[in-house]
Amino acid sequence: MPPVPRLTMGRQGVGEVLALDALLAARTVWPAGKSAARVADGEPTGHAALDAVLPQGGWPRRALSELLLPADGVGELELLWPVLARLTAAASPVVLVAPPYVPYAPAWQAAGVDLAWLQVVEATPRDALWAFEQCLRSGACAAVVGWPRTADARALRRLQVAADSGNCCAFAVRDRRHAANPSPAALRMEWTAGAWHVRKCRGGQVPPQALHLPVSASAARSAH
Repeated sequence: MPPVPRLTMGRQGVGEVLALDALLAARTVWPAGKSAARVADGEPTGHAALDAVLPQGGWPRRALSELLLPADGVGELELLWPVLARLTAAASPVVLVAPPYVPYAPAWQAAGVDLAWLQVVEATPRDALWAFEQCLRSGACAAVVGWPRTADARALRRLQVAADSGNCCAFAVRDRRHAANPSPAALRMEWTAGAWHVRKCRGGQVPPQALHLPVSASAARSAH
């Protein structure tokens, strides 16, 4: 978070007040003890219950969202399919970087994803972060989903910056063991006890309730 400008009574006081006002308007900071004003400028998730609790009313745009899982195939793709289907239907490119399994095309098509606008990048764990970042920075992608295996806080920060500069929705699918580590992601969601839990959401309060979003076990198994 950028440092909050000091408010002084000197010649620069007016400019500093204006700078603070700009930060507040951008929801980069907000007054302590007050909830940030809800502005529905997010990318709709396709799940009404999730949109209702996220500060932007959907996936944060120009930002990194982190999905923390105990294992692959618990329903993470069904969580993302609605937004990926809508983006590809609008002829907006979506890229998958280093997925753990070869995507099962019929399942993606059944979910409404237009495969003509879906690209898969195969990369080794060593190269996956670089490929993820380059896709985000390119400005050619509406969304990028990556499975980084070796990302640390510095690497995630680079992905966050790349998503912002490339005007892209970024989704990092990671092991749940990373939940204990700090992250620069704008949104963090963890799958545990059969439900999604929002662990961090920039610009608002973390909702206390778990989200039991509908997930078809058969579809999840056939997704890869």
